[in-house]
Amino acid sequence: MTAETLILASKSAARRAMLENAGVPFDIRIADVDEAAIKAASTDLDPAALAVRLAEAKALAVSRDDPTAWVLGSDQTLAFDGGLVSKAQSLDAARARLESMRGRTHHLHSGAALAIKGEIVWLGVDTVEMRMRDFSDAFLDAYLAAEGEALLACVGSYRLEGLGAQLFEAVDGDYFTVLGLPLWPVLTELRRVGVLSA
Repeated sequence: MTAETLILASKSAARRAMLENAGVPFDIRIADVDEAAIKAASTDLDPAALAVRLAEAKALAVSRDDPTAWVLGSDQTLAFDGGLVSKAQSLDAARARLESMRGRTHHLHSGAALAIKGEIVWLGVDTVEMRMRDFSDAFLDAYLAAEGEALLACVGSYRLEGLGAQLFEAVDGDYFTVLGLPLWPVLTELRRVGVLSA
């Protein structure tokens, strides 16, 4: 099974940068999926499995429109305090979220799916444990002012590749998984199917 093109079914700048920096040739097509509906219909899944389900839906949505290309779907979930965390809708909500996670641990799950001809051929997921430090209110004020509206695009209201790194005292797991893609397994699979040279 071969195809000349890889499509990333994601609008994430971090995922795009990861693939570009790794030298992976790809096009971008944003998947038209109703994430809220998928989450509502997937209450039986744990957060890691939900990340995979969302990635799978994105890959299939784009693959059905372009059956000649390999399609990589990806998504991420954040589990904290026994529940799922969604993106904050305002900076006040982002502040409240960070205050609640301050000095505590949460988990990020990054799922990926590879599809061709409207069928999933591979699924993967990786998990990272994130421990936030007990940062001061003054730091939080400065952080929110510096990062601004960009935080509303991040599920945890932080970008580890930027100033958000200062929120943490420890990260147990792979850096790329934090950014939203289990890159090493994805690269392995892209080599296996011939998108990348072995």
